[in-house]
Amino acid sequence: MSDALKKDFEALVGKANVMASESERFSYAYDAAVLDPVMPSLIVRPETREALGRVVKLANDNGLPLTVRGSGTNLSGGTIPKLGGLVVLTNALNKILEINEADLYAIVEPGVITAKFAAEVASRGLFYPPDPGSQAVSTIGGNVAENAGGLRGLKYGVTKDYVMGVDFFDVDGEIVKSGSRTVKCVTGLNLHGLMVGSEGTLGVFEKITLKLVPPPLAAKAMMAIFDDVNKASEAVAAIIAAKIVPATLEFMDNFTIRTVEDFAHAGLPVEAQALLLIEVDGHPGQVADEAEKVEAICKKMGAQRIQVAKDAEERNKVWEARRAALSALARVSPTTVLEDATVPRSKIPAMMHALGDIAAKYQLTIGTFGHAGDGNLHPTILTDRRNKDEWRRVEEAIDNIFDVALSLGGTLSGEHGIGIAKSKYMEKETNRATILFSRRLKKALDPKGILNPGKVIGE
Repeated sequence: MSDALKKDFEALVGKANVMASESERFSYAYDAAVLDPVMPSLIVRPETREALGRVVKLANDNGLPLTVRGSGTNLSGGTIPKLGGLVVLTNALNKILEINEADLYAIVEPGVITAKFAAEVASRGLFYPPDPGSQAVSTIGGNVAENAGGLRGLKYGVTKDYVMGVDFFDVDGEIVKSGSRTVKCVTGLNLHGLMVGSEGTLGVFEKITLKLVPPPLAAKAMMAIFDDVNKASEAVAAIIAAKIVPATLEFMDNFTIRTVEDFAHAGLPVEAQALLLIEVDGHPGQVADEAEKVEAICKKMGAQRIQVAKDAEERNKVWEARRAALSALARVSPTTVLEDATVPRSKIPAMMHALGDIAAKYQLTIGTFGHAGDGNLHPTILTDRRNKDEWRRVEEAIDNIFDVALSLGGTLSGEHGIGIAKSKYMEKETNRATILFSRRLKKALDPKGILNPGKVIGE
């Protein structure tokens, strides 16, 4: 990048918000995916939404590839920049602009941290349900770009179900307004729906309008302990088949249980072959009724015992342990490959069986946990990328995992996005016409191809 262009960016955002040293650039050359880093030419950090728009326009005027980055927790390479491109940080755009308690919505800047936003909403007696595992550091903008999910996705849905509007910059730095503060809005094209899950390839978020809901009046959490993985996975299917939709219905296999317990000391039963962590919520009468039914189903499906949380402290300890699953597994080996193979809920037993076969076939350690209630499993391969032979087997195993998930009517990604890690598989799930249609759409909106090039649909 020329010194003149660098100075132009400094004029827009201030010299202190432009980073060009090798160490600074390397810090933004990778994300949480196990992929090679790619060095950008420059990092810029706008402190106002107006400056963000001007940065987008300057990048487009100069044909400079632009990748927007929140906290970099992305797991599919969505925030890995183009070689020599520009990384735009949103962490200074972190204001909650409005929380409307009367009309149940909020307006936020893209750099707002998810957990901080949810806590502020809760302090007003309201509820923002999406809870990705990275919520303590991930941003709302990143959540929308990836359509992030979380533990409560089974009952409450994912990020897309709470996005009422997105105002975003097009490549010319012009504001495009979409959606509304109203519950219903069919004015024009559903542009905010298009932006959700677009991974920064179609526009740059300026502010986001989010739906809020009343919190549940009561909740009951329990842990069902199984001596067989298949019994646990069949219990998941049975609970859903009984027309019960828990707020959360999470799965952990034995390897994950032991690893998490060693890390979090939450009192998990390390002898269990599988756990189901279940919470029902709603009206107190409904909670009592559904909890009783869930316990009966788990026992019928072979649960050895069921532990019901006595109080909020015990409940929170178990859920914190579940949220620590990835952190715990990441301590075991130098390289942690976290996938999110997602299948119809009735196919969870078949998927779990297949994961066991794949681990044995490729001689790999795979710990599996995840949002079993919505079919979103996280097979986590523990390996060492420096071991070339083992890494080859890891790559073959990943191919196999996706093939099985698709054969069961599943999808490549339940919540982690496509990025560059999974773009090569896209045609397997969709078809060639879908890819070409998507590329024509991007070409029309981004003629120079500057917006996060190469992600989702390739180039």
